[in-house]
Amino acid sequence: MNVLGKVIALGALGVMAACTNNDPSALGGGAGGNGSIVPGSPSDPRSPAYFQQTVGDRVLFAVDQSTLSPQAQTVLQGQADWLLANPDFVATIEGHADEQGTREYNLGLGAKRANAAREFLISRGVAGNRLTTVSYGKERPIEICSTEDCYSKNRRAVTVLTGSTLG
Repeated sequence: MNVLGKVIALGALGVMAACTNNDPSALGGGAGGNGSIVPGSPSDPRSPAYFQQTVGDRVLFAVDQSTLSPQAQTVLQGQADWLLANPDFVATIEGHADEQGTREYNLGLGAKRANAAREFLISRGVAGNRLTTVSYGKERPIEICSTEDCYSKNRRAVTVLTGSTLG
């Protein structure tokens, strides 16, 4: 076998060895190859990304209301379960309103919405010292519009994980 033949044979053996390697990073798969959980990603049940995208970080309200709908209670129950399973996280619940009404009225309504969500979480066992509230009223809309479809997205309480109690 000539030198060129030996080089090609060695190269082919190297490629075959890489293909049989059980390390997913050898093929560029990184830490998440083969369906494993990537820490901090939406697939990690302990991550804030999972909380936001899978559990759900917001509940919606009817016009001029701070009463929790059955759908909102379902989302908040999922939040409570997650927070109880992850006791090292604390959260701020943001209350929001649509653009209708005065600034003062909407700040008050946003506070009532945030407090309704907070009280629900506390009633399900989440320690009150892990939950703070803030009202933004109509100051931080998701949608800027003049239709009910848009207004309904702005009437919300959003639970934002703000850090870890572990420091």
